Amino acid sequence: MKPDTLRQARLARGWSQTEAAKRLGVYQSYLSMLESGQRPVTPRLARSLMRAYKLPPTLLPVPHELERTATENQVLAEDLASLGYPGFAYLRPRRWKKNPAEVLLTALLQENLEARVVEALTWLPLEYWDMNADWLVEQAKHFDLQNRLGFVVTLAREVAQRVDGDHAPRSVKLRELEQALETSKLARSDTLCQVLTPREREWVMRNRTREAEQWNLLTFWGPDMVRYAVP
Repeated sequence: MKPDTLRQARLARGWSQTEAAKRLGVYQSYLSMLESGQRPVTPRLARSLMRAYKLPPTLLPVPHELERTATENQVLAEDLASLGYPGFAYLRPRRWKKNPAEVLLTALLQENLEARVVEALTWLPLEYWDMNADWLVEQAKHFDLQNRLGFVVTLAREVAQRVDGDHAPRSVKLRELEQALETSKLARSDTLCQVLTPREREWVMRNRTREAEQWNLLTFWGPDMVRYAVP
């Protein structure tokens, strides 16, 4: 979180530094240093600030570099539920929200996701289209996820254009992210986080969507399969 963001968010609530510090459980002098950039915002405090100031989760800190670790489908589903994904509204949200950019890339790093989680991925850039694009592109390149992320963003952009129009802020932002990923697109084929048998790979190759072919992915997912389009 940037210092200016903290100050503007506090002022938007109509709070003095003293009142805000009391609500956050910190000293006024410490809050002053946060707003001036003299102290970093810790992850725990970032979540407190998000709740107190009603800030979007896109402002939560992201790791400097993700780790390629296996994450259970249930954990990802709960992370999506905490971010408001309607398809997982029946789940009890995880206590701590994560930045949606972190959730998206963590999911794309997995080798075999359940269909219900794959289906939810396009919702993230549709709902949180102002995610940190620079961080997303940097991490995608580091882990060779350009094609997977590019495909998800393309689906989101096409749905956004249907809902908002070509020149709406969300459509423009998603198109810019898509173009940034296009410049580093990988030539090799990949799947959308699914393990396929040789026979399945042959079938998907023959039946994949135009968007999947664009991103060298073996998947039959397309924009018409996206549920919960965010208005």
